[in-house]
Amino acid sequence: MKSIVSPNEKINAESWFPGRWIGGLSLVLGPILLLAGELLRVKYHFYYPDQLAAFKEQPTLMAASYGLFAAGIIVMWPGILALVRLIGAKKPGWALWGGILAIMGLFARMYHAGVDNLAYWLVQFQGLELATTFISESYAYNYQGFYVIATILFSGMIGWFVLAIGAFRSRTLNLPYSIALGLMGIHSLGVLKGTSWDTLVAVIGLCVALTPLGIKILQDGPTPSLSVAMKWFIVIVIIGGIFFFVGQNA
Repeated sequence: MKSIVSPNEKINAESWFPGRWIGGLSLVLGPILLLAGELLRVKYHFYYPDQLAAFKEQPTLMAASYGLFAAGIIVMWPGILALVRLIGAKKPGWALWGGILAIMGLFARMYHAGVDNLAYWLVQFQGLELATTFISESYAYNYQGFYVIATILFSGMIGWFVLAIGAFRSRTLNLPYSIALGLMGIHSLGVLKGTSWDTLVAVIGLCVALTPLGIKILQDGPTPSLSVAMKWFIVIVIIGGIFFFVGQNA
């Protein structure tokens, strides 16, 4: 059977997915967005009754908090792929399973973000009492029963441990940075989770481990000219504006 790629063919180092710029920016911005989301709700108690009460007391602040955290989850996946690529050069097994588990964990967190959003609007339109009753009576069903999200929930924790071990064994990160990366594995998963000591430690560890790596990836190659950078900035702003308009008016 003929090989898809000739062994003598030189593959462009910039051709990997998602690429140096997207992967590097993801590693820089993703953890920062997560940390910003955590800090905005730090004064409210961790569990859902207090989070629902905060939705009523400070709707703009809490919408920004949960929105930034969800944005961080969305932004993180290219960074995980970039990290997997680096680990996989020497430890492909650790890279494969760490990447799969961590990205599955992001999917689970986005499901929880959807429930958080529903709870937010329940408070705004139906009132705090009804929203609290509804969440209280249905809360366990987010974790129990024959449901796919409950099945992959644990991957959101174990995936970061696997990536951290792989990063250390492949020498992608040194021991302190690998430990900082692994701290994300203690971050609580679930619906309407506020900020606590473990979530702050986990996200700060993620910033410490991945932000410098993202900067290093961004610097590992030629820098575009100012004109090229401006063109891409304009394109991104226009496309982002179109996406925002369609999303708000669909």
